[in-house]
Amino acid sequence: MTSAPPAVQPKAYIAVLLLLGSTHLLNDLIQALIPAIYPIIKDKYALDFVQIGIITLTFQIAGSLLQPAVGHYTDKHPMPYSTVIGMIFTLVGLVSLAFATDYITILLSVACIGIGSSIYHPEATRMARYASGNRQGLAQGIFQVGGQVGGALSPLLAALIIVPRGQTTLSWFALLAILAMVLMIGIARQHTTIRTQFLTATSSHSKGASSRRSHSPPTVWLGLGILSVLMFSKLAYVESFRSFYTFYLIDRFGVSIPTSQVMLFIFFVSSAAGVLLGGIVGDRIGRYRIIWISILGPLPLTLLLPHVDLFWTGVLTVLINLIMASAFASIMIYALELVSPHRIGLVGGLFYGLNFGMGGIAAAILGGMADSIGIERVYQLCSFLPLAALLTFVPAEDNRSSHHTSQKRVMDFTP
Repeated sequence: MTSAPPAVQPKAYIAVLLLLGSTHLLNDLIQALIPAIYPIIKDKYALDFVQIGIITLTFQIAGSLLQPAVGHYTDKHPMPYSTVIGMIFTLVGLVSLAFATDYITILLSVACIGIGSSIYHPEATRMARYASGNRQGLAQGIFQVGGQVGGALSPLLAALIIVPRGQTTLSWFALLAILAMVLMIGIARQHTTIRTQFLTATSSHSKGASSRRSHSPPTVWLGLGILSVLMFSKLAYVESFRSFYTFYLIDRFGVSIPTSQVMLFIFFVSSAAGVLLGGIVGDRIGRYRIIWISILGPLPLTLLLPHVDLFWTGVLTVLINLIMASAFASIMIYALELVSPHRIGLVGGLFYGLNFGMGGIAAAILGGMADSIGIERVYQLCSFLPLAALLTFVPAEDNRSSHHTSQKRVMDFTP
C-alpha cells in the first residue's frame, strides 16, 4: 500500500505580515480621525449627539455593505491591487472632509472613507492568511494590531495637530494615504508567489490527511452566527468608547479636549496590546479559552467603571480593553477555519463588514440615548453589555494551534 505524501508545510512571510500590519495601521489611522475630530465639528457646526451618531453610522454602513461583496468577488477573481484602489477612495474622502463646510459634505466624505476601507479589508485579510504559514494567531495578531495602533495614534495626532490648527489640517494626512499605496503596491507584487505556496500547502494537506472533519452548512451558519453575536457584544461596548469617550470624560471630569484625546489614545493602545497578546496566547492555550477569558474577564471591571474617579477610569479603561480585545484574532481565525480556504475574502469582508455595520448601528443608538438620558447614564447602561455574550454559551472542542496543520481542529458549534 502506497503511503500518502507528506504534507507541505506553508512558510510564514513575517516581512509581508509586518508590511500588511503597517498598511492596516495607516488605513485605520485615517479612518479613526473621524471620531477623533468629533469634539471639534460638534461645536463648529452645532451638532447634537444624534447627528454625531449618524456620522459614525454613515461611515460604518459605507464600510460594511460592500465588504462581503468585494470579498466574494475577489475570492473568484484575485485583485491584489484592489487595496490601492480602496486607498484612493480614502484619500478623496479625507481631503473632502478637511475642507467640508456643511453637514451633508461631512456625511459624503466619511462615506467615501468607509468605501475605501470596505475595499481594503477583504484583500488584506486574504493576504495575511496566505502569509501566515502555521502561525495564524501571530499573523492575525500582527495584522490586527496594526489597525489598533493606527486607531490609537489618531486621537493623539488630532490633539497635537488638528485641535490647535483646525479642521483643514486633516489634508496633511493625505501623505499617509500615499505612503500606504506605495506599501500596498509592494505587497501586491508578491501576491502570486505567496498565494501559490499557500494553495500548494493546502492541497498537499488535503491529500495527505487520513481524515478530515467536514462541517454541514447549518453548522457553519450556526457557528458564524454565534461568532457574530460575540463580536457585536464587544463592538457595542467598544463603540461607546470610540465615539463618546471624549464627551464622557469632558462632561464628568471637566477635562480639556486634548486631555480627552490622550485618554482615547490610551484606550486604543490597550486594545492594540490585547489583540496581539490574544493572538499569540491563543496559538498556545487554545482560541476557545481566549474567547471565554475575553467574555468573562472584563465584566466586573465594566460594572465598576462608571463609579470611579478619573485616575481609576484610566486604569480600568486599559484593563477592560486589554482583556476584551484579546479575542478578536481568535474569532476571526475560527470563522476562517469554519469555511473553505478559498473563501478567505468573503469571511474577511463579512466580519470586517459586521465590525463596521454593527459599530455604526451601536453608535447611532448610543447617540440617541445620550441626548435623552445623558452621556454618564449611557456608560452605566453600557457596563452591562458584556453580559450579552453569555447568551452564546456553546460547549466546544479546543482549537489549539499545532506545528502541523493536519492536527488542527475546528470549533464544534453545538447549541
